[in-house]
Amino acid sequence: MGPPWSATCLVDLGALRADSIAALAAACDVVITMLPGPAQVEAVVREMAPLLPTGSVWVDMSTSTPAAARVADETLTERGVHRLDAPVSGMAKGAAAGLLQIFVGGAAEVLARVRPLLEVMGDPERVLHVGGLGAGYTVKLMINPLWFSHLVASAEVLTVGMKAGVDLAVLHRSLLASPAASAFLANDLPSVFGGDYDDSFAMKLACKDLGLSIDLSRDVGVPAPLSAHVEQIYRTALAKCGPHAGEMTPIRLAEDNAALQLRLTVAAEGTAA
Repeated sequence: MGPPWSATCLVDLGALRADSIAALAAACDVVITMLPGPAQVEAVVREMAPLLPTGSVWVDMSTSTPAAARVADETLTERGVHRLDAPVSGMAKGAAAGLLQIFVGGAAEVLARVRPLLEVMGDPERVLHVGGLGAGYTVKLMINPLWFSHLVASAEVLTVGMKAGVDLAVLHRSLLASPAASAFLANDLPSVFGGDYDDSFAMKLACKDLGLSIDLSRDVGVPAPLSAHVEQIYRTALAKCGPHAGEMTPIRLAEDNAALQLRLTVAAEGTAA
């Protein structure tokens, strides 16, 4: 069996591998894609759209943009192909557990057709219909800068607090008991306490996602100075640690500035949350 992300592994698990894009398109009532960004979405949709059967559904789970959605819609409508944008959140652990959050833009009746498939990949309670075509992309673009801002702010307050002499486990537990508590502090940050900066999602992709959210703010004419500042911190981490470093790597910048690491002892791990 190949690596878990390989086609060989999927075939070993029971998937059928198509010999060509044309063969794949002809055999599918529903096509699901998850691609790096808008350029790839546009390229794939232009190549596959003419091959899809009339009445089929294209579900794109990429982090993309409303502008890319319009290109896809123009191409697919000509073919009588339905489309949903359905980007996800939940990190690699959510994907592995089948508990992703999925934010769906498109017609409610089309979502109803494919919901059973989405509920296999995601938490059925968090497969959310968020509006018309393009709304799924927009919601995901708003989630990303907020999550990355949580990360940057959390790294800052924890390193300052530790440098001032407060035990990390005590500080973390106090934050969780305060009005400043968040899902990020509770569920995502603790992996760093064991030295895991989430290499499953690369810095180059995190920077791409932040850039897309800032592009959207520019397109709609709304300033986003905090997101722009967080993006610069991420790009500094990208330059320092490389494109394949984990998405939580900017925490290392805060650790370096404070000359410490956010680490818990084995005994303290059970008390951190």
